[in-house]
Amino acid sequence: MRLMIRKIVVLIVFSILCWNSRAQTQSFGHSHNDYENKIPFYEAFFAGMRSIEADVYFWKDSLLVAHEPKDIRVDRSLRALYLEPLKSIITKDGNELKKMGPKGFQLMIDIKTAAVPSLNALIQQLQQYPEIINSEYIRISISGNRPSPDTYTTYPDFIWFDGEIQKTYSLDALTRIAMMSDNFGSYAAKWNGKGRVSAEEERKIVAAVTKVHQLGKKIRFWNSPDNINAWYHFSDWGVDYINTDHSTKLSEFLKTYPTRSYTNAVQSKIYQPKYKNDGASKPVKNVILLIGDGTSLAHWFAGYTANHAFLNVFNMRSIGLSKTSSADNFVTDSAPGSTAFASGQKTKNRYVGADTNGLPLLLLPAIFDKRGMKTALITSGDITDATPADFYAHQSERSKSDAILRDLLKASIAFIAGGYPSNIPTSLQDSVKVKFDVVANLSDAKKGLKPVLVSDSNAYKSILQGRGAWLTAAFEKAVSIVQGPRGFFMMLEGAQVDHGAHANDLPKVATEVIDFDQAIAAAMKFADSNGETLVIVTADHETGGLTLLDGDYKKGFIAGQFASDDHSAIPVPVFAYGPGSQYFRGVYENTEIFRFVLKAMGVNN
Repeated sequence: MRLMIRKIVVLIVFSILCWNSRAQTQSFGHSHNDYENKIPFYEAFFAGMRSIEADVYFWKDSLLVAHEPKDIRVDRSLRALYLEPLKSIITKDGNELKKMGPKGFQLMIDIKTAAVPSLNALIQQLQQYPEIINSEYIRISISGNRPSPDTYTTYPDFIWFDGEIQKTYSLDALTRIAMMSDNFGSYAAKWNGKGRVSAEEERKIVAAVTKVHQLGKKIRFWNSPDNINAWYHFSDWGVDYINTDHSTKLSEFLKTYPTRSYTNAVQSKIYQPKYKNDGASKPVKNVILLIGDGTSLAHWFAGYTANHAFLNVFNMRSIGLSKTSSADNFVTDSAPGSTAFASGQKTKNRYVGADTNGLPLLLLPAIFDKRGMKTALITSGDITDATPADFYAHQSERSKSDAILRDLLKASIAFIAGGYPSNIPTSLQDSVKVKFDVVANLSDAKKGLKPVLVSDSNAYKSILQGRGAWLTAAFEKAVSIVQGPRGFFMMLEGAQVDHGAHANDLPKVATEVIDFDQAIAAAMKFADSNGETLVIVTADHETGGLTLLDGDYKKGFIAGQFASDDHSAIPVPVFAYGPGSQYFRGVYENTEIFRFVLKAMGVNN
């Protein structure tokens, strides 16, 4: 009867362990051969490693830490290097352990000498540290030379074991196994972490991970590649403990992994271009310039991969490359970046619609106004920020929102939509309301006698914060207001791709690119229905130095790293669709986009 009850209890515990294991998907760091670090234990522990390994020899009644017998030194004991430091962590305040959660920290003892006498000596020593063995946050796991699995349950409750994936264990033994490990060389012997493993090798790895997780255990591979590309793959495969000799670097990787990877479940809507007027040599009536702030090829491809291998912009056939340096800097900011499009002139960093002497430049909306064309400006950011301001303002400092807003009062802008700056003087706000029909959302914007200003707080939200299809809705609303017999010019900015790249937040970059691409689809659809519309898609600069290191088109998964949190001088793609799109092919300075637009319009400037 007792045996039956024991088996039932074991099965219940085992089922709970299995459920908990399946619920845990996050990868943690395992400091392999930790004692070889310059500062054993502390370096790895405060880097955030959840598992720390020490090779131990039972030598002359002492437990000494070494990789080989020849390395044994009496001053490098388990007590001095690991047990005393761990005790000090507990007795000080234990907050670092508490952050890891129940049994969240593992001290792995890899026994190099005879299993039973070494383990017995270890138990005796550990019993001198009740703070450690009674801690709810610490687990002691035995690896290397281990006693027979049949005896696992005879050891004290504070002793756990590192299982071997290829072995079969009884239910009793499994209740005392903390994790399971194996030699990675048995799965992909030649893989050094660069590139990818073969499909067959990956199948074996995933099968091993699945097997261990189904047993309710965590998994670790030793003798494994130890670089950032490999870490991405181990995380993707669901490996619980990533083996490393680079604790600090792996810790930084694991901390940033949630913002360096993204999985998108659903592909966005697809528009199939008709190409009827694409590249046609005929006058253009309407120009739509879409600017993905900070968006270069890696950002586009991040969105493409996360969108299950599709972007509408990639259906554009006329493609060029724009060089973005400003007049006074190899690396531009947004102000001279978009001023180049608006005026055809290079200017200094932070200058908005002004030349290198700070004098006003002639901008596209002013040129088009003389032809009776209306202008619409849209941004998923602030309407006084650099990119939209470049098309109506003339200031030598991009942060002067009040001065920029006063310039808006003088400009010929029929529709402007985005976030509205705070702390604007009441008198200036009153002046804005005199000139514009100011509304708080797109649905209230209507064509009338006054130009329209949509001050919508939703524009400030990111897609991940619930902005929704605001950009596309703003595009459609703008077209309904500015479309007319003389044509229109529209600049629409996907501002928050740049925000995501500055924050080194790949999920934000990918989702903002996908959303921006929906506005591009709406522009292409309008161009096809209209037949006289040129659509241009580009960026003012690249942000973040993004590199893509892993991805899966089927899953919509993308992962990468950023070189910085600022702009770079990497050229940006230019895509064009509709009549006159052929002018935008090649490699050129960003100022040429201004001239290509006028050429397509048949305007001599």
